[in-house]
Amino acid sequence: MTQIKTSLNRRSFLKTSAVAGGGLVLNFCWFTSCQYESAGITSAAKEWFDFNGYLKIADNGQVTILSPNPEGGQNVKTSMPMIVAEELDIDWKDVIVEQAPLDTELYQRQFIGGSNAIRYGWKGLRMAGATARQMLRQAAANLWEVPLDEVQTEAGVLKHVVNGQKHKSVTYGEMATAAARLAIPEEVALKDPETFQIIGQSKKNVDGHKIVTGQPLFGIETYKEGMLTAMIVHPPAFGMKLKSVDDSAIKSMPGIRDVFPIKVLDDDFERQHFDTCTFLEVVVIVGDSTWQVMKAKKAINVEWQPFDGYTEERTFWGKQKLNITIPAGLENSTDHKRKMAERAAQASKVVRKNGNPESAFSRAKEVIERTYTAPYLAHNCMEPMNFFADVRNGKATLIGGLQKAELTEQTVSARLGIPIENIDIRMTRLGGGYGRRSYAHWVIEAALISQKMNAPIKLIYSREDDMTGGIYRPTYQAIYRAALDENNSLTAVHINAGGNLESPLYANRFPAGAVDHYLAESWTLNSNITIGSFRAPRSNFMAGAEQSFLDEVAEAVGKDPIAFRLELIERAKSNPVGEKNDYDPDRLAGVLKLVREKSDWDNPPANVHRGVAVYFCHHSYSAQVVDLRIVNEELVIERVCCAVDCGIIVNPDAAANLAEGAIVDGIGNALFGEQTFKNGVPEKNNFHQYRMIRMSEAPKKIDVHFVESNIDPTGLGEPTFPPIFGALANALYRATGKRFYDQPFKL
Repeated sequence: MTQIKTSLNRRSFLKTSAVAGGGLVLNFCWFTSCQYESAGITSAAKEWFDFNGYLKIADNGQVTILSPNPEGGQNVKTSMPMIVAEELDIDWKDVIVEQAPLDTELYQRQFIGGSNAIRYGWKGLRMAGATARQMLRQAAANLWEVPLDEVQTEAGVLKHVVNGQKHKSVTYGEMATAAARLAIPEEVALKDPETFQIIGQSKKNVDGHKIVTGQPLFGIETYKEGMLTAMIVHPPAFGMKLKSVDDSAIKSMPGIRDVFPIKVLDDDFERQHFDTCTFLEVVVIVGDSTWQVMKAKKAINVEWQPFDGYTEERTFWGKQKLNITIPAGLENSTDHKRKMAERAAQASKVVRKNGNPESAFSRAKEVIERTYTAPYLAHNCMEPMNFFADVRNGKATLIGGLQKAELTEQTVSARLGIPIENIDIRMTRLGGGYGRRSYAHWVIEAALISQKMNAPIKLIYSREDDMTGGIYRPTYQAIYRAALDENNSLTAVHINAGGNLESPLYANRFPAGAVDHYLAESWTLNSNITIGSFRAPRSNFMAGAEQSFLDEVAEAVGKDPIAFRLELIERAKSNPVGEKNDYDPDRLAGVLKLVREKSDWDNPPANVHRGVAVYFCHHSYSAQVVDLRIVNEELVIERVCCAVDCGIIVNPDAAANLAEGAIVDGIGNALFGEQTFKNGVPEKNNFHQYRMIRMSEAPKKIDVHFVESNIDPTGLGEPTFPPIFGALANALYRATGKRFYDQPFKL
């Protein structure tokens, strides 16, 4: 067992409260998500005891475990409580799961982002379960007057065991009263992973039944008595701002309560990184129903005008201050590619340099140079942005789905002038996110509207509002160069990468460390098209470019694609170049070897074309092999084989589902994803224009294989997304004889 300091204070362990009256007192329960009964409990609970911020135990043995992080489909609402239940040593059938409220004193990093929920929560969640278990054991030891080490637990039962013989037993529920009054132990023992009974076993999604039966879980389903509906009108083009509003045509329309402009963030507002706001001033229409407001929105007369360029200061995670230049003008997609090429030809920032790449390229027998590009991408969450707000009497109640509630709470407090302790953010399940719901300007909009109306409101974005209002994955370009010597060996690699407002470059990732001479350069272009995080930020482009290029180099040197990569990885392991390589060669090689085995790489099916890719990001490793055919000029993806090393797997079925979803998502974006602009206007505003992958276009089979590991979990929501771009491009080359350098891939 591992001993761990609890590092808990009395705020973390509210242990003394015994709630009487025959029921659980939830932090919030507006969507009544705790109504099912545990299969193993027959008697009703009369009292509940708070052991810590993560769990409550009832006198009948039932356990409620709170999941701290927002749930956006990554299954943390099931997996996080599984970790607590494992260390508590409770039967899973006796567990009720609740979404925890936002509480910055009880919890840390109540975020979705960076595939970090399980990674950062792992030790704290285990500690919470193990601490409550030890308190229960101590209570039983006190009752029986026996040494603590003679008290064992199993599935919610405390046993007095001496020399393998059980003498007494009592349930957790029977000991909850006494245990909740004990002092918090300074140190607790964590289980050996070899003894896990819940972690590593597949458990069904705790919200699954509610989802398939249509029970309210999402923010857009929030309803409160007296609630009004609000929608916004934003500029039709990037580079424009509000000039004037003529509301005379809609003021008398049925159900319309008010029309007014709001300024989302003040000019002097000190922005943090996630305070990205596409349009600072918008027009608000408030009415009795969504339909009435939508009709008024079509009839309102709003004038817009070009804005002047400006500089925006932003603080990154409360530390590094950045000055971002927002230029004037109405941008066009036809210009973006040209401007990126022009910028790449100028001097760039050298981020990493090993050896003498200039000399290596000058002496090379052959130089391979390829340019890769990717367009802007819209997030297209299934649930458009929305939020409920009730801001009255100096207090704010906010309900909806968002990824970084703690940061949003700070911005709401600063913008509205309301102390944080008077703000109550209630997190619902997200109907899609992957970056879009990190930049919660619509929450600020909802709060300002409610404050102005002095009434509860629900702000709703239409699909068109959502798709044309930012925030997008940036457009990128990367130039890769490889030098081959007279022995046809790779001697040097040069990467020059950049994009609009952001560079996608990760200078210390593979193949850095695997070649003697290496140069990585970075640059950015200014733009007024708002960008932000997209699933596996930057990696979602660089993986495809890197892995496509390495495939082409492997072909040039006459080597099998997997064998070529493994040779480079072995060099990075046995004789690495540089000291900042941010990947583990053994783990990178491990997933590549596993996917070679599971895909039966050397024996492809007849008439099937194969491509491979391997990539490290978000602390985890993934390799994929795509099998496809071209049938009557149509692409048919027969199979994707995926190998993943993300440390200990908490919930295998859920983990496989997450990888499968990432693969389908990646294929759709690689083949179809693209937002374009004409004179600042997004040219695609709904799904009839913005092409999404269809059911029939998804792979016929996806099999996911996990490396067996005792390493603490290292993240999974994003790492299986980037490599599919390269694996697909490489398979398409073998099917068509054409290399694919620009996304989306056009067959």
